[in-house]
Formats: sequence, structure tokens, C-alpha cells
Amino acid sequence: MAPVVPRVGVQADDFDVTAETALLTDGRRDIGAVVSFIGLCRDEGGMLSALELEHYPGMAEAEMSRVCQLAIERWPLKGLTAIHRHGKIAPGANIVLVIAASSHRQAAFDAASFVMDFLKTSAPFWKKEHFADGSQGGWVSAKDADDQARKRWD
Repeated sequence: MAPVVPRVGVQADDFDVTAETALLTDGRRDIGAVVSFIGLCRDEGGMLSALELEHYPGMAEAEMSRVCQLAIERWPLKGLTAIHRHGKIAPGANIVLVIAASSHRQAAFDAASFVMDFLKTSAPFWKKEHFADGSQGGWVSAKDADDQARKRWD
């Protein structure tokens, strides 16, 4: 059996969840579970007009690939996709996609959760808020809850 090679991308354009799932599962008869996580931009109670995401090119993809490889080594996955957008993202729009495929559901659930917990804490992405009144906020600080979520995988 060929080793699982994750599909990793950082892009300004939106992603198509259906198309990405089809790429991962097309013609496969050994996949019994596909779990996807889609992170969306919130409007923070109507106060936010956009979230600006910056990344460190090359390093962001490398870190995402490293995290995905850790998941592949830890769970019996049949496929794994991780895509993160950059640029100005409007409320309601997609930011991040993780799709994990396996023979059984628990591995897919765990791997998708693991990848998101690590991406939130280790991938070099920065967020800046743009408010509906035209003002800009500062760069969004990391959350303790994200660090705590990551620690459960130690």
C-alpha cells in the first residue's frame, strides 16, 4: 500500500469542500469515514467587517505538512487534507479546511481534531481585525484555550 501523502495548501482563494473531499476519496473502496472541519470567519456580534490573515510563506506550508505527517504517523489514515486561506476574509467565509479519511470514524475524528489543535498553536498565521465602523483592531492574541486543547495530545 502506498504511503499517505497529505494535501496541504495556503491560498487566498476560497476552497471547495465538495471538490476537496472528492479528490481525497475518488475511487477509494477502503475509506469508511471522512471527517471534515471548516473554520469560518465570525462577525463578532456584527462588529467585524473582515479578518485579515497573514502567513509566513514557505514556513506555513512546512509547518502544516509537519503537523499532517504527525497525524498520519499517529492514526491509520487513508488521506488527509489541510488548506488555510490568507488575505482579507469576510464574516461567514471559509478560513480553514481539514479533511481526514480513514477506514473507521474514530481515527478520522481524532486526526482532524489533532490537526486543528496543532494548526491553531504552531502554524505561522497572524490575524488582524477590521471593524464594521472602518477602524482596525490590533493583531489577535493567541488564546489559552487553544494551548490547552493542544496539550491533550501530549
